[in-house]
Amino acid sequence: MIRAILIYLSKAPWALRVVTGWRFARRAASRFIAGDTLEEALKVIQTLNARSMFVTLDHLGENVNTSEKALSATEDYLESLLRINQAGAESNISVKLTQLGLNIDVDLCFSNLHRIASRAAEYGIMVRVDIEDFSTVDRTWQIFRALRAEGVTNVGIAVQSYLYRSEEDTKELLSEGAHFRLCKGAYRESPDVAYPRKADVDANFDRIVKILIDASLTNGEVSTGKVPPVAAIATHDPARIDFARAYREKAGLPKEALEFQMLHGIRSDLQQELKDSGYPVRIYVPYGTEWYPYFMRRLAERPANLWFFLSNLFRG
Repeated sequence: MIRAILIYLSKAPWALRVVTGWRFARRAASRFIAGDTLEEALKVIQTLNARSMFVTLDHLGENVNTSEKALSATEDYLESLLRINQAGAESNISVKLTQLGLNIDVDLCFSNLHRIASRAAEYGIMVRVDIEDFSTVDRTWQIFRALRAEGVTNVGIAVQSYLYRSEEDTKELLSEGAHFRLCKGAYRESPDVAYPRKADVDANFDRIVKILIDASLTNGEVSTGKVPPVAAIATHDPARIDFARAYREKAGLPKEALEFQMLHGIRSDLQQELKDSGYPVRIYVPYGTEWYPYFMRRLAERPANLWFFLSNLFRG
């Protein structure tokens, strides 16, 4: 129930106005967000790289409602790619297509993503396309596949284990030689399209992990700073991590070919433990002023995050 309420609030314009007006809310959100500016985010990237951790940089923003805003977001991503390359940072980038104009015009969105991916290719950087709520999934796949059909192959996508379709999607992506990351999913979806029970989401996650690891045995890919391997698993769930580690060992996959992806500000102890154990670890580093929807989804994911927020509330 609490998760459903928080996900509703993440999309409610009235809640955005109220919560972003609270000074303590921005203070609490700073735990999960690198800062308002690219400069602040680059400092976080450098700190993580110094700890031998890779990064995915995300410029916060979604569901833009004008072509001007979509073009502005595109320019911001082009600038971030330039700065990552100039700094020699071990980072790729992550984009949301509703930030690039998906809900305005599909052709506009495709053009914006093409520009970003083409620039990223010049620097040898992977662009990860996030999957958002279910209403965007088919259009996101349409653009992703159209881009690959034009020979732009440095673009990956995400698969959410709470969707019924994800196991089949995984097999299709592997057959196409595409890169993607596995996550559970952070939106509220209908039981018509998504597993309503956490246990079923977890079981599907583990099934897909096995498929990824088995596929990785033959492709020889390992994790690098700018390009993740085929087996890229995004979770903070210790049980899911333990399953992936145990199955990797059983299958005989090198540790370098199994990348764990985690969020900035959440379970840094677990991030370090995985890194110290020999696994590549990639941290999702968001920055920007449009922090509210992202922050609310982080609260919805884990009760510990919500208690962290409430502790700041009572401190004022």
